[in-house]
Amino acid sequence: MRALVLYHSQEFGNTGKMAEAVARGLREAGCEVDTHNTNEGRFNVDGFTDYDCVAFGSPDYYSYVAGGLKTFMDDHYVARVRRGVKGLQGKPYALFYSHGGGGKVRSAMMGLFKFVGDLVGEPVGCHGAPSPQVIEQCAELGRKLVESV
Repeated sequence: MRALVLYHSQEFGNTGKMAEAVARGLREAGCEVDTHNTNEGRFNVDGFTDYDCVAFGSPDYYSYVAGGLKTFMDDHYVARVRRGVKGLQGKPYALFYSHGGGGKVRSAMMGLFKFVGDLVGEPVGCHGAPSPQVIEQCAELGRKLVESV
């Protein structure tokens, strides 16, 4: 089984720490995991069909997802609708996010990523740096994601 952790992290690295914990949980549950930080480059949506499940993570940028994740979903739409690429939908997915106050990105993520498949568990969020409890929630989210496949 293969999983993708697709996230955006820069400045403080809070979402990156959460992504590492989700990936750890996926691995602990026996999954092969690839991680991709959209801050380091665009993710090629054509490779998305190779994954059985995915976890998306974003910081809260003006109550919305980071641009690299929005670009991924734009590419996902074009590949699915205009190019007819199969295997882009029907995937179990999980969500995690960090914010500096408010956390409104949660609802934006729930609306945007529903086009991928079925949400597993509740999104995990944190205000500022993730606490040890949030890190464990992220690892548990990864384990739940594997169980859902």
